[in-house]
Amino acid sequence: MAAKKPRKAPAPVLEPAACPACKGTGEVSRTVHVGRKRRPAGQQTGICLACLGSGEVTTD
Repeated sequence: MAAKKPRKAPAPVLEPAACPACKGTGEVSRTVHVGRKRRPAGQQTGICLACLGSGEVTTD
């Protein structure tokens, strides 16, 4: 009879970490400037460029 090999435990499933720039939301707010003197007029939300809107940190 052949000896049985011990089974290895399955690798744990790791959850991706939240993006520190957008804190996992995928959106960031930026101040909008208008006029020749570039005065601030308000804020606008846009896609996070660090995670490209996914809200997760890329490991690549």
